[in-house]
Order: sequence, then structure tokens, then C-alpha cells
Amino acid sequence: MMVGFKAGDAVLGVFVLLIIALIMIPLPDIILSLLLIVNISIASMILLSALFSKETLDLSLFPTILLVTTIFRLGLNIASTRLILTEADAGPVVEAFGLYVSNGDLVIGVIVFIIISIVNITVITKGSGRVAEVAARFTLDAMPGKQMAIDADLNAGYIDEREAMAKRKKIQEEASFFGAMDGASKFVQNDAKAGIMISFVNIIAGLIIGVVSKEMEFMEALNTYTILTIGDGLVSAIPALFISTATGLLVTKTEQENGISNAIIGQFAYSPLVLYLAAFAIITIGYATPIGLGLTLPLGILWVILGRRLGTLKQVQEVAKEIEQEDAESEEIRKPENVVSLLQVDPIELEFGYGIIPLADVNQGGDLLDRVIMIRRQIALELGTIVPIIRLRDNIQLPPNVYSIKIKGIEVSRSEIMFDHYMAMDPGFVEEEIEGIETIEPAFGLPAIWINEAQREKAEVRGYTVVDGPSIIATHLTEIIRANLAELLTRQDTQSLLDNIAEQHQSLISELTPKLLSLGDIQKVLANLLNENISIRDLPTICEILADYATSIRDTDVLTEYVRQGLSRAISKKVFIGKTNKVITLDPAIEQAIMSSVQHTEQGSYVALEPSMLQNIITNLKKEINKLTSIGLSPIILTSPIVRIYFKQLTNQYIPDLIVISYNEIAQSVEIQSIGMVSA
Repeated sequence: MMVGFKAGDAVLGVFVLLIIALIMIPLPDIILSLLLIVNISIASMILLSALFSKETLDLSLFPTILLVTTIFRLGLNIASTRLILTEADAGPVVEAFGLYVSNGDLVIGVIVFIIISIVNITVITKGSGRVAEVAARFTLDAMPGKQMAIDADLNAGYIDEREAMAKRKKIQEEASFFGAMDGASKFVQNDAKAGIMISFVNIIAGLIIGVVSKEMEFMEALNTYTILTIGDGLVSAIPALFISTATGLLVTKTEQENGISNAIIGQFAYSPLVLYLAAFAIITIGYATPIGLGLTLPLGILWVILGRRLGTLKQVQEVAKEIEQEDAESEEIRKPENVVSLLQVDPIELEFGYGIIPLADVNQGGDLLDRVIMIRRQIALELGTIVPIIRLRDNIQLPPNVYSIKIKGIEVSRSEIMFDHYMAMDPGFVEEEIEGIETIEPAFGLPAIWINEAQREKAEVRGYTVVDGPSIIATHLTEIIRANLAELLTRQDTQSLLDNIAEQHQSLISELTPKLLSLGDIQKVLANLLNENISIRDLPTICEILADYATSIRDTDVLTEYVRQGLSRAISKKVFIGKTNKVITLDPAIEQAIMSSVQHTEQGSYVALEPSMLQNIITNLKKEINKLTSIGLSPIILTSPIVRIYFKQLTNQYIPDLIVISYNEIAQSVEIQSIGMVSA
């Protein structure tokens, strides 16, 4: 039994097979006449559908329809040619077209047929083909810009993911449609040329067959075959003309919400003065020339009447629009406030005063939206996690040049920039200082100065690092997001990350969750890694390690340590840069004291050291750190594997950016040198 079989599919299949049969099987003249009428009907329906469609994609299958109807028309041409040459008769439809158009005069019939064919080839089909080619080129060139505009609207919160997906799909469909129309329009052009060639063959071959085989007189053969050829050419040329016109309409159509008829009326009604001036001009021509007012005056009066009607219609539409707007405003006032939308809290918000709006406004040359998109891409590539959509909005309550960064609705940082100024920072080797307004770089808290455009080149020559306003905001926002990634990672994000690798690692994911670990447990492990700036991009390896140890260990902090050991190569590459790396170690007595103070609960483990001992450890730790920073090195603390997590917990409140790694997290190729020890 066939699945998904439909009667419409059968009809379409039979129709395509019949087209092939037209070329090979001789048809009776009655059936041929019926198919010719069907061809004219189909062409009429296609023309009207193209005329009344609201937008181009309403007929997205038009290139396919165009190809099928062209082959159908050529098949009918071949079938009628066979009848004309063999029977000297192609049925009543062909004969009627030939006699009616020629009106008994062969010269008139031939001229009318040639004119119709020339108009179809040189005007309509050639113009439609050119428009389709240009439309395809511009549509493909505009795709990247449209995609970026959608991403910008998505990041700004103007549209949601579903709307963005629908818009992207529409852009792809438009590109596919116009690309197909560029090729399909060639069928229309060549079909018109083929019609003239077939007609020429019919006349010449008909004369030869009529005189030689059928023993007709020359004039009788000429009259018979010419009339049949004209009829056959016209009965094919008229549907071809309809299809060509439909092609031109479709590729030149712009999107209209209310249909093309209402759009035309609306655009004429926009300025009834045009009709009045046209009436005046045509009446003047009739009065001043031999044409006379007998022909021009009635038409001029008609334009005046139509102009008055359209002017009245315009006034009625304006009044109706005002009433509709007033009703909408009244309804908005009367309806109860929907507070549900006010309950939503955005994960990340960037608010700015009105003075910073030009930096985010694309129309004013601002590129802040593009930078926000790049932040999400950069963090996804570097740390392998999903950054929530960042909402950008102006806030009139903020000072003009101040911006605020919020995490889950709570402000975590704010700063101020000077518009049309640059921030210059001394990287440590500037010998000749430059004058400016002293400030603090917001992302890292470094001393800096504000300089104007005229000082920029001078500052760069003297060795300063110079950045503009959008770069300052983007860098600050990036660091805030990095610092809060663990908090921003939700269960839904974790599920999305697992789904992303599930297709290639189906057995692994099905074994890991929910059998061994819940989604929340996996989220906690990933959050622990992100909290210490460890990339989770190699998620399959992380899941493999979790699956190995989750059978006997339920503590997510301990599982995190095993994962870190499994990621030793990545951690070493990130932490250790030089060939020989200097580190600080812990006194074994401190490690023993820490392990003796570990308290285990159902919610996890924590260290309960005596306050005095903790204070001594922190004091000595800061001294050792100062030794490293004084010689330009980043402080790295090396501990035993079992102590690392608890020492990080102890120091996180006092030195949150401190790098603490264990011996098991160091790759074999890395050489280390201890230059200090933290003691109690």
C-alpha cells in the first residue's frame, strides 16, 4: 500500500505522461481541439493568478508551472503539425482561429501572426527575462544584508526566534524563486521563437506535401496550409502571450497587502490632480488640432468625473482611518492592562542614555548591534556555551552618556563614555605621555585617558592603545557576560547543548541522562567549569567522563574535578604559555588542614577553617601573588587534586580571578617551576 498517495498527485502524474504522449501518439482532431482549449484556459488562469497575487511567493511554484505548460504547448504544436501535414486538417479550433484572424485574406492573417509573435519575443519575453535576471542578481546580493538585519532585530528584541526563522525562510525562498525564474524565463523566450520556426516549417512542408502528395493546385495548397498554419500559430501564440505576460507581472510585482486593484486605485487617488491635468491636456489637444472635441471632450469629461470620485474616495479613507485610529486608542485605554508581559526578566540587558543612541542606530552609522552579535558568536566559539539574547534599549532615566549592564534585571555594572572621544591606555611601555581627561577603563579597571580625534594618531604613535566608544562598551559587556556565564547557563540551555551532540553521540547521551545524572546535575558541572573560564565546547569528552564516574559519585563538585583532569590538555594550553612556567604551591600542612576541615552534607561539601588560620592563608597568598605580578607574571596556584576545589572555594571571595589548578590537570609536555609556597 502506497503511503501518502493522493488523487491530486495521480492527476498531475497522468497530465505529465499525456504531454509525452502528445509528441509520440497521433491525436484525433476533436481531442486536439479540446486540449487546445484546455491550454488557453490554463494560460488564462495563470495570467489572472499572477495579476491578483499579493506577493511574488504566492506563486512560488511558478517556474515549475512555466516549464510544464511550455512543454505542454510544444507538445500540442507537434501534434497539430502532424495533423496539418498528414490530413490537411487540424480540427475546428485551429481552422476557426485561422479564418477569423485572417478574415479570408492570407496576407492579413500572416501579418497579424507575425506582429503577435514579434511583440511576444522582442517586448514581453525579452523584458521579463531581463527583469528576472536582474531580480535574481539583486536578491542574491541582498541576502547577507537581510540576514544581518534579522539578526539585529532578534538581538534587539523586536522579533522572537520563530519570527526570525520565518523571515530567514522567506529570504531563502525568494532567492530560490528568482534564481529559478531567471532560468525559466529562457523557456518562454525560446518557446516563442520555436512557434515561428514551426509555423515556417508547416507552410513550406505543407506546400510540398499538398502539391506533390495530395495533387493540389499551388494556390489551393497555399491557401489551405497557410490558414491552418496561421490558426495553429495563433492558438499557440495567444497562450504563450498570456504566460509571458504572467511572467512579467510576477517578477515586477511588489508586495501589496490589499491586492493590486486596491493598490492602483489608492495610488491614483493619492493625487486626483493628475487626472484633472490629463483631462485638460487632452481637451486642449482636441481644440487646437484637427482631431476635434468630438473625440477628446467625452474622454476628458470621463477623467474629470473619475478624478472627483477618487478625490472623494481619498477623503472618505482619511476620515475612516482617523476614526479607526481613535477607536484603537480608546480601546487601548479601556482594556485591562496585561501585566503578564511585565513579569518577564531578560537574562542580559544593555541600557544606555540618549547620548549613546547614535552608537546603536544603524541609520546613523552605529555598529553596536553588530558587535553584540559578534560577542555571542565569539563566546560560543571560545567557551562552547549559549549566550542568551542581549536586549538593547535606551533609558531616558540614565544620564546621556552612561550605559548600564544588567543580569536578570539587576544592574551589575555601569560606566560612562565621552561621545566623539577615544580612550587611550598605557600598555606599560609609553615613555612620552599625552594630555587628556583621566578615567578608568571599565572592563579591567585600568587607568586611561579620554582624547579627541585630533590626538588619536599622536597617541598611537607614542604607543598608547586607543579604542573607540563601541569597542569600550562591547569589551565591558563581554567581560561581564564571561563573569556571569555560570549563572546564565540554564537547564534549557544545557538540554540544547546535549541535543546538539545527540545525533552523533546518541548512545552516550542516552546512557548519561537521565539514567546516571539528571539534567540539573549536568548543568551544575558545566556551570562549575564556566565559573573558572574553562571551555565546555568539547562536550562529548565531558559527557564521556561523567558517564565513567557518575555510577559511583553523585557529588557534582567532585565530578567537576574529574572532568577537569580529563580536559588537562585544554586547561594547560589555556593557562601555561611559556616553555617553563612559574607557579606557587601550597604548604602540605595547609592542604592537610583544609582536608581535615571539610564538612560533607546532602547539599554538597564545604570547608570550615578557623577564621584566624584562613586570614593567615589569604595574607600569605597575597604576598606570593604580588611577587609574581611584580615581574609581569600571572599568579597560578598549584595544589593536590583532592584539595584544589576546596582551596578555590576558600579564596574565591577574596581573589575571584585566581587560577587554581591541580597536578593532574597539567599536561605531560608542560614544564613548571615553583617560585613560592603559601604557608599558614
